[in-house]
Amino acid sequence: MRGFLASSIGVTCAAALALPLTPPALAATARPVPASEAATTARPGPHAGTPATTPAGRRVAEPYAAGSTQSLPLEPLTRNRATPSSAEQGLPRRAVRHFSLVGVVWDDPTAELHGRVQVRTRDAGTGTWSGWQDVETHNADHAADPDTPERASGRVRGATAPLWVGDSDGVEIRVRSGAGHSAEQTPDARDLPAAPPLPSGLRLELVDPGEDDGASSGDEEESRAGGAPNAEHSALTEASIANADLAALGATEIAALSRARAEQEYLALDPGGLTERQRQAKPHVGPRPGIVTRRGWGANEGLRESGFRYTKKVKAAFVHHTASGNNYRCSQVPSLIRSIYRYHVKSMGWRDIGYNFLIDKCGKIYEGRAGGVAKPVLGAHTLGFNSNSMGIAVLGSYGATKPSKSAVEAIARLTAWKLGLYRVNPKGKTYLKSAGSNLHRKGKKVRLNVISGHRDGFKTECPGRKLYGKLGSARSKAARYQGR
Repeated sequence: MRGFLASSIGVTCAAALALPLTPPALAATARPVPASEAATTARPGPHAGTPATTPAGRRVAEPYAAGSTQSLPLEPLTRNRATPSSAEQGLPRRAVRHFSLVGVVWDDPTAELHGRVQVRTRDAGTGTWSGWQDVETHNADHAADPDTPERASGRVRGATAPLWVGDSDGVEIRVRSGAGHSAEQTPDARDLPAAPPLPSGLRLELVDPGEDDGASSGDEEESRAGGAPNAEHSALTEASIANADLAALGATEIAALSRARAEQEYLALDPGGLTERQRQAKPHVGPRPGIVTRRGWGANEGLRESGFRYTKKVKAAFVHHTASGNNYRCSQVPSLIRSIYRYHVKSMGWRDIGYNFLIDKCGKIYEGRAGGVAKPVLGAHTLGFNSNSMGIAVLGSYGATKPSKSAVEAIARLTAWKLGLYRVNPKGKTYLKSAGSNLHRKGKKVRLNVISGHRDGFKTECPGRKLYGKLGSARSKAARYQGR
């Protein structure tokens, strides 16, 4: 499909829409802040928005900007011999700058955190502290494939899933290895097996998504490619150009199309990619759903690496959940996605947000990784199976909570359209070659449902039991939307 697959790597137009850099004032709290909760002061980095490093290479918090990350090293919580520092770390309750999403990262991306991570946060508006909330620890299965430049960049770190907590200005965290027993809970720790050590370099990441001013990029941080953006093309970002066949440059949303219009567009954009036999056959492209672009959710294009990476085609869709909790309003979704984006890039070291698409509980669809929603953009969503696939993440946690009907419907509509562009039946099976996972060895050709759950490619709970159980319904609906 010449119109869809043409690479935009050579595009030289870069982002230059400035985000506000003036920090908002800290919200008033319901009680005085004790000395033990004095606000953490970030050490300035080499330039605004870039983390400074210590001589040992450890990152420190960024100077405050609209959209920023505070990175705080964890400390031993007890000096008790029964609970060594390698098995229990955290931070006592403290005041910090505003943030809305939390996560924990560590140095080795191949290391796993076997234990429990819990946080408490203080609401910036009311000063009220939440109860302890669990953070999903197993996140190694969301990653770029082995042997890819993204995986081998030297920037990638191990990480928990992110947790959305809303506008907060205080935090407390505890990380316990193994079953999470403490000396206070266990009278005789000798009766317990030795807890595995925690990964080295544990740091708490507190992400402020910044304000959504409707711009797709800012100069809060320099692009990794370096250099100032060309002012002449400041509104014509790479990400917008990648969707130029589908929407006007700078559009905040790609409009929905009927099935008939989507099929016409498909044929018009692909004049040389179809064989004569395929051209005579009835196309099976579902109606195009409305999709909020990266500009629409306020992506700062200066955060990610410049250019795009593509795979050959899209043969399958892997469905995920973000495991970031369900305590969000749909009006907050742009902020939530900006937070996940920043967490994936700045905290975890990826080149861009990992998922190709995101869906909220109200059924709205959002563009994820940059490169064009109709193109086979290489993501970092299903370790071992990112090639020739796309990743769709439903925002929330769906192990015990049922996904909304609107979200399942959105999965069906999105896959009916996108898989249809590549002449794939959503109810069918396909083969993907494993790049290596804990479920399928490297080089193995694995037979999968065209619409699969993350757990089909990697041993994981993702996308959650309740969402995984709805994939059969999504497959059937998607096929009907394609006219099958």
